[in-house]
Amino acid sequence: MRFTNFCRALTASASLLLVAGPARADAPTDATRKANAAALADLPMADRQDFDFASRGFVATLKDPVIRDAAGKPVWDTAAFAFANGPAPATVNPSLWRHAQVLGKAGLFKVTDRIWQVRGFDVANVTFVRGDQGWIVIDPLTATETAAAAYALISEKVARLPVTAMIYTHSHVDHFGGAGAFTSVMAKDAPIIAPQGFTRAAVSENVIAGPAMGRRASYQFGLGLPKGPEGSMGSGIGMGVAAGGRSLIPPTREIGETGTELVLDGVRVRFQITPGTEAPAEMNFGFPDWKVADLAENANVTQHNILTPRGAVIRDAKAWAQGLTEAIDFFAGSEVLIASHGWPRFGAGEITSYLAKHRDAYAYLHDQTVRLMNKGLTGPEIAAQLTLPPALAAKWYDRAYYGSYSFNSRAVYQFYMGWYDGNPVHLAPLPPEQGGRRYVEALGGAARVRALAEDAFAKGDYGWTAELLDKVIFADGNDAAAKSLLARTYRQLAYQSENALWRNMYLTGATELEMGVTATDPTGGAALISQLPPSDLFEVLAVRLDPAKAGDRSASLGFVFPDKDQDWTVTIANGVLVHRKGLREGRQATLTVRYADLLSALFAGQPLAAKVASGEAKIEGDPAAFARLIGWLDKPDPAFNIVTP
Repeated sequence: MRFTNFCRALTASASLLLVAGPARADAPTDATRKANAAALADLPMADRQDFDFASRGFVATLKDPVIRDAAGKPVWDTAAFAFANGPAPATVNPSLWRHAQVLGKAGLFKVTDRIWQVRGFDVANVTFVRGDQGWIVIDPLTATETAAAAYALISEKVARLPVTAMIYTHSHVDHFGGAGAFTSVMAKDAPIIAPQGFTRAAVSENVIAGPAMGRRASYQFGLGLPKGPEGSMGSGIGMGVAAGGRSLIPPTREIGETGTELVLDGVRVRFQITPGTEAPAEMNFGFPDWKVADLAENANVTQHNILTPRGAVIRDAKAWAQGLTEAIDFFAGSEVLIASHGWPRFGAGEITSYLAKHRDAYAYLHDQTVRLMNKGLTGPEIAAQLTLPPALAAKWYDRAYYGSYSFNSRAVYQFYMGWYDGNPVHLAPLPPEQGGRRYVEALGGAARVRALAEDAFAKGDYGWTAELLDKVIFADGNDAAAKSLLARTYRQLAYQSENALWRNMYLTGATELEMGVTATDPTGGAALISQLPPSDLFEVLAVRLDPAKAGDRSASLGFVFPDKDQDWTVTIANGVLVHRKGLREGRQATLTVRYADLLSALFAGQPLAAKVASGEAKIEGDPAAFARLIGWLDKPDPAFNIVTP
């Protein structure tokens, strides 16, 4: 029977990252130089408070800045932003250059007498809190290698202690993926605390749309770009996402109510629950005896995303703002504020002002988007005119290094109204390739449109240049001249962008226009799959069922997982896969297998055929029923085109 093929059909791109080969850099044009000079003139460069806060308490960093995996392969470079010295080059927006200078200081920092942070070892921070017997670890980074390096550094410079508790602030992998690095030093029965709903959100938030999200994440984070003045300037909330191994130690307790207090290794901790803000499951908390607040990823050194460019469920800007209002009162009197990204803030007055102005940036975004929406403006129209008020724009932490008003206002519009703007012409828009061909024909042919684009480029009108060339390329994906000019255009847009993610996306688009796309397997990832519940696995199968292959045929299959003490029945009819708990009548076949073995076969490349042959797994009934399901499954494309047809 063809169960091995069944495994291959499901593997898809859940564990793939996409990178493009190196491409040339273009010199900044006069228009870009003038745009960046104008941006510099409007910036509050005399405000150096962030440099003070970011360097305060510095203890040490690694002698060798490169963190490697067990095989010696580099997974992170703590000195990746060492180039960001002196005035900004013309290839980088001066605001983003300054931000990289502050963000790029990596190492161990003493925040208070009981709290240390390791920053710059990953996209996020890991915080070490000194308990009575050991370390309370907050947010153990993305990768086990970077987490282990952070623990080694604090062990060397402060104290080598067991980990007596762990706290996950929220359900994104850069805040729990490195947890496995601490298993050998975890105290017996050490509590692991997380917000309510963490476990499901952590392992399933991106499962259904994982292939598409993973592809777009390669653009958002510039995974194939070198860091430097002509390359990536980080991700706005950190230098980038570490490679290496991912892991998850499930929480022993999830906190569901604001005001909950726990004593962890002799330290009193008070929690504020903030679901649906920056993550589906998230919480802030404080150490009231020390007047320290931890705002997780709800308060940052940059404007955040209401909708991430990689794709996700839209976040609730109104709830986000309300959560920060509550935090101002909940943590009133705090003298120190730490967070999951960036640097701390010090002083009760500074913290209150920071939280209020950060809150106001999200509240203004929400309220004014809705006001303009109710006057009949569409998402793009709102995005074109909505900007931060001057009092907020003057604060570095409200600027658009990660999220932006342009992107976020459209997200708020979509949150309430969906993608449709009410204009009937947009009920059935032409697909890009068909529309591109007809637009180019209407404008007089490809040569004419390229000439219009060249004229726009010469004038520094890069947005219009890009729109024209996009039509040409989707009309003819082999138009090398159009692709070359669009790549040059994207680089100028990148050089002018204050937003680190926009810069990454422009530069990645330029690289793929010139070099194409290649896919490669990263390290890590498979370890998280072990936490995937059966219901989510079957939902993945459901979105990979191709109704054209299944036709009008049907099937009913049973799955028995002895290690989960669970039975499931999967039925396929009318091009739809439905799963239910329990074994139902009418099954054509039943597979009994350890759930962990099935997941290993599907996602870690460990064939199941040997398990069947040894009797560790068994099939009852008609094996052809599984073969039929195999034949009906579609395989996602992990390397689908974005900037070309």
